[in-house]
Amino acid sequence: MRDLVYYAAVSLDGRIAAPDGAFDAFPLEGDHFDVINSEWADTVPGAMYDALGMTAPRGRFSTVLMGWNTFAAGLDFTDSPYPHLEQIVFSRSRGAGDVGEGVRLTADDPREVVAGLKARAGADVWLCGGGVLAAQLRDDIDRLVLKVNPVVFGDGLPLFAGGYAPSSFLLERSRSFASGVVMNEYRRA
Repeated sequence: MRDLVYYAAVSLDGRIAAPDGAFDAFPLEGDHFDVINSEWADTVPGAMYDALGMTAPRGRFSTVLMGWNTFAAGLDFTDSPYPHLEQIVFSRSRGAGDVGEGVRLTADDPREVVAGLKARAGADVWLCGGGVLAAQLRDDIDRLVLKVNPVVFGDGLPLFAGGYAPSSFLLERSRSFASGVVMNEYRRA
C-alpha cells in the first residue's frame, strides 16, 4: 500500500510560508540540498532538471498533491511544476484553464482522492502542501518529513491550518546539517 508523505520545509515556529504565501525566507543553499537532490530528487521541480538538461528521476513518489495556493506560488515560473509526477491540485474555485498540461484540478474530497490513490499500485504519494489541505488529510498522513529551517517567521501559514486535533507520530530519523537545517522523518504512531 502506498504511503501519503507530507514532505515540507518548515520554520522553527511551524510555518511553511509567510502570511502572503512567500517562502523565500527559507535558505536556498546549504549542505542539506545534497540530501534533497539525492534522496528526495523527485520533489525538485521539473524546470530545474530542464535547465540542467537532465531528466527528472522517479521512484520515491509517483503523485504530488497540492492545494491551490501551493500550486499558485510557482505560476510565475510554470503551470506544470512536477511534470515527472502525476499532479493533483485541489481547489473549489478554479477551473481547468487555470492549470497546465498534465495537472489534474479537482474539487473532490481530498480524503476520497487519497483513498483511491492509496488503493492503486505505485510509489508513494507526496503531499507538497499547503496547510489547509494538510489539515484535511491529517488522519491520512502516514509519514511526515520536515526540513526544519533555522529561521523564525513570527507569523505565516502553518504546517497544519486546521482545528485542534492531536495526532501522534514517532521519530524514525533525524539529521542535522551545517546549514542549520534539521531533517526529521516521522511515521504515524
